[in-house]
Amino acid sequence: MAMEKYIAIGSIVMYAIFAAEMITLFNFMIESTDADFFRDPAAKVLQFISISAAPGLVLTGTSWMLARKFGSKQVGSIIIAGGIVLLVGMLYANIMLDQLDNKFHVFTVDITPPLFMCVSIPIMIFGARLFKLKKRPKKYF
Repeated sequence: MAMEKYIAIGSIVMYAIFAAEMITLFNFMIESTDADFFRDPAAKVLQFISISAAPGLVLTGTSWMLARKFGSKQVGSIIIAGGIVLLVGMLYANIMLDQLDNKFHVFTVDITPPLFMCVSIPIMIFGARLFKLKKRPKKYF
């Protein structure tokens, strides 16, 4: 496999980690009995975005930039799969938002799942753009 395929696989892993972190955080906030233990949910959400979602977007962009000149069905399908993983994870996190206590409803917590659902759609579109294969010139052989 070429380097762009491994980078695209890394982006799927980062999106899965981000979805798992958000679901775990929301689950903790739903089942939390001691409100003083968990004071700033916005900081945790921003931390998880910087740990996994932002690097996942960078890896997706890097993979797309490496494969865009001639196209690649494999890389395109991996990028689309990453967008689907992010979309499904954020859909589930968005469903969990209704169960949160009012003290945890801050702007960052409320906007993150819909924001990343919207981000996943262009990811899938850019992945689909890689399905157009172009002939490589003979100088590359």
